[in-house]
Amino acid sequence: MSVQNQIENKLLEAFEPLHLEVLNESDNHNVPAGSESHFKVVIVSSRFEGERLLARHRAVNATLAEELAGPVHALAMHTYTAGEWKSNFGDFPSSPQCMGGSKARN
Repeated sequence: MSVQNQIENKLLEAFEPLHLEVLNESDNHNVPAGSESHFKVVIVSSRFEGERLLARHRAVNATLAEELAGPVHALAMHTYTAGEWKSNFGDFPSSPQCMGGSKARN
């Protein structure tokens, strides 16, 4: 399993996020091609309600302690409550209506 998948799985389990992005940014750094050492995490979770930024980051760090002690050299974190996300970025984007199957033929 890739490091990116490990990070995603652990964060999904620990925080039950409303939104999660895990981006491998290793190619922006001076590392060999295909590396998984630099990541950015954007996570929106109700578990962050009432928590200060430092406590949120500590919780993410604790969840990913194994990865941070091993292959991950850098982790940028953007942690939000649903309300913070909405006030900063608006609603989560909606998926378009499916036009496949029988609807496409009408």
